[in-house]
Amino acid sequence: MCKHLSFFLLLFSFISGGTLMKINGQKTWCIAKPSSDQATLLTNINYACSKVDCQIIQKGCPCFNPDNLINHASIAMNLYYQSMGRNVWNCDFKGSGLIVITDPSYGNCLYV
Repeated sequence: MCKHLSFFLLLFSFISGGTLMKINGQKTWCIAKPSSDQATLLTNINYACSKVDCQIIQKGCPCFNPDNLINHASIAMNLYYQSMGRNVWNCDFKGSGLIVITDPSYGNCLYV
């Protein structure tokens, strides 16, 4: 089931306009600040995943590994950021979000 999720996310991106928010012409993504504590990361995962489908971070899916809160929070926060309009405030997460211009994708885990 997870192998089709990447296609869906890419299709969703195309249907929703096909472009990411740009800063000085750069694509942007939302990740968790490295200084965020574990409780904040867990809160961010729970909030984001209550609003968007976070199946991609489930065991056996492309973004499960590495299996840690900073990784899972970054993916969940980015899914939320992308689906809610790519606005700066969609990456705030009470000051624990960070907008980046370097694609954080790795291996088969694609940030869209």
